[in-house]
Amino acid sequence: MAPPRTPYDAVLHAARDVTRLDCALDAEMLGAALLGSVYAIAETDRSAAVREFVGGFLAATSRRRTAAATTIRSVFATLVPDAEGAARVRPGSQAPAWSGQLGRVHLTGSWAYGDVYGDQTSYVATFAYDDDAGGPEHAMVALIDHNIGITKDIFVGGPAERILDQVRQMCAADELTWFREEDPARIRGEVARHLAVTDDLGELPGEGALATDRALAGARLAVLPAAPATAPPVAEPLSADERTRLVRRFLASPEAARAGLDTVDDAELASLHFCLGLLLDHAASFPDADPLRWSPAVAGLFLLDWVHRRAVLDMDDAAMLPRVLRAWARYAARQRGLPAIAVAQTDAAIEEMVPEFARLYSTGERRSPATAAVAELIADGVDLDDPAALHAWIEANRHRLTDPD
Repeated sequence: MAPPRTPYDAVLHAARDVTRLDCALDAEMLGAALLGSVYAIAETDRSAAVREFVGGFLAATSRRRTAAATTIRSVFATLVPDAEGAARVRPGSQAPAWSGQLGRVHLTGSWAYGDVYGDQTSYVATFAYDDDAGGPEHAMVALIDHNIGITKDIFVGGPAERILDQVRQMCAADELTWFREEDPARIRGEVARHLAVTDDLGELPGEGALATDRALAGARLAVLPAAPATAPPVAEPLSADERTRLVRRFLASPEAARAGLDTVDDAELASLHFCLGLLLDHAASFPDADPLRWSPAVAGLFLLDWVHRRAVLDMDDAAMLPRVLRAWARYAARQRGLPAIAVAQTDAAIEEMVPEFARLYSTGERRSPATAAVAELIADGVDLDDPAALHAWIEANRHRLTDPD
C-alpha cells in the first residue's frame, strides 16, 4: 500500500475501522485521539490549530463516500462544531447505527475535589447518551493546577460510577483532600478559563491524557450550562492599602509574636518589611492571586526559585526570610481554617528547605540576568536612585553585560 500523501490521508487511514466500533463514545474517543496529535504538535493556540485542521480535513474529504470517510467526518464535525464546514456535514448512507447519537449527551452529575491547600482542584462531570446505542455513561475529569494557572490534565472515560467511587474513596481516606457536589456552570467556566492558557503553552505537561482527550473534553464542556454574567471575578492582586492592612493584622497575630516578629529591633525592621513585601509580591505573581494560600509546594516555588530570580537579598534579608515565611504560613493557615496536619506539613517543609535556600543564596545560580546585575550594582556601592551613577556603571561594565563569556 502506498504511503499517505497528505496528513488528511493519514487520518483517513488511521480511521479506516471506525465503522466497526461498538458505539458513538468509542468513535468520539478515536476522533479525539486522532486530533490529539494535531493539538500536541501545534506551537501556539492549539485549539485554533485543531479547528483549522478539521476545517481543512472536511474540505479535502468532501467527495469521499466510503463508510469510514463519511463517519469520521461526522465524528470530527461533532467534536469541533465551530470548524469551517462542520455544520454542513451529513452522515453517509452507510453510517453505523450509533452515528445518530454522536454528541447527543446530557449531564448526569457534577462534582469537585482537591487538596485543602488549594494547589489543585479537579472537576468531574458525568454524561449519558440520549439513547443507549450511544454508549455507556462516562466521566470527564479535569485537573486545574492553581500554582501555574493551567488545566494540567483532562481525561474522558468510564464507567462513570467506577470513577466516582474511586474519587470518593480517595478523598475519604485523606484528611487533606475534600470532595463536594459542584455547580456545572462553575465547572465549565473554571476549566475553560484555565484550558485557554493550556492551549497556548509552548510545551504541554508531559503526562496524562490532555492531548488525546482535549477535543472530546471541549465538546463535553459545551454541554454544560454557561457561567452567569455575574460570575465571581478572577482574584486581583491587593492594592497598596490592602497590603498594609494585611501586614498590620499579621504583625498583631499570635503567629508573628511566637516568631518574635512583633518586637524586632530597628536594625531588623527594614529586612522584616522587605521580606513581607516579597511574600505579597510572590502571591500577586500567581494567576489566582491569594496571599493566604501557602502549601509545601508554594513554599518551595517561593524559597527555591522565585525569590532568587526576582529579588536581591542581603545577608540580613536571607536570615530573616525563612523565619517570616514560617510565621506567615502558619497565620495564613489559621485564617483559612486548615487542619493541624496541613499546618505541620507546610512548617516542616519550609524547615527542610532552608539549607537549600541558603545554598542557592550563596551561589546565586538561579538569579536572573537582571537580578544578577542589580546584585553587582549593590556590591559595587552604586546608588540605585542616582541615574548618573547607574549610567556610569553600565558604561564601565558594558563589555561584561553584553558578552558575559
